[in-house]
Amino acid sequence: MTNGNEETTVRSEAVLITGASSGIGEATARRLAADGHRVYLGARRTARLEALVREITAAGGTAACRSLDVTDADDVRGFVTAARERFGRVDVLVNNAGVMPLSPLAELRTGEWDRMIDVNVRGVLHGIAAALPVMREQGGGHFVNIASIGAHEVVPTAAVYCATKFAVRALSEGLRQESCGDIRVTVVSPGVTESELADSITDRQAREAMAAYRAVALPASAIADAVAFAVSQPAEVDVNEIVVRPAGARQG
Repeated sequence: MTNGNEETTVRSEAVLITGASSGIGEATARRLAADGHRVYLGARRTARLEALVREITAAGGTAACRSLDVTDADDVRGFVTAARERFGRVDVLVNNAGVMPLSPLAELRTGEWDRMIDVNVRGVLHGIAAALPVMREQGGGHFVNIASIGAHEVVPTAAVYCATKFAVRALSEGLRQESCGDIRVTVVSPGVTESELADSITDRQAREAMAAYRAVALPASAIADAVAFAVSQPAEVDVNEIVVRPAGARQG
């Protein structure tokens, strides 16, 4: 707490966000920029990114963007390098990019399985591989990995998706244990949240079930608030895991 004669200094971090063109990534970019952080945004849909950068800049924030495919390790390294050149540091990486084409295993949609593994798991690993050496060199950093309530429970049609999110949680815990106080690691697991994730579901029954399942959903800004809370903590405080569900939800 401060008295009326003291000013609170806001720590401005260089924050990189993947999957920033919509949903949780977009909301997180807006929230962290409003908090005074410098945000560097990546996604495949560059027109959306550029519009978001203009919006943030017009509101007095600091933002830049770059095309990004998290399944391409070289592209992720280029993203991190460009952000470091722009802002001088890489303080926080929000590994948010994800896909969710649900279907029963018996449908054998192996291409969709591979896509989930590539984006949801390899994408996070590529982010860690690109940013961890930079953070270690500069003496610290923070990974915020967006998982899901699916990292805590498994439901029909979501076996592969849940497996990828269990993996994100496991990778995050391993990184936390391997760090010696220099790297902070946070996992944020959203319940049902307004986003475009369900748009990738091609199986009709799974799509209809998800539409009913998502009848009550959190706004993406609620997850952005959770990310902002973790990022805002003092350097000696490591918020390891946050689960955010709609009030009263028994699952999701």
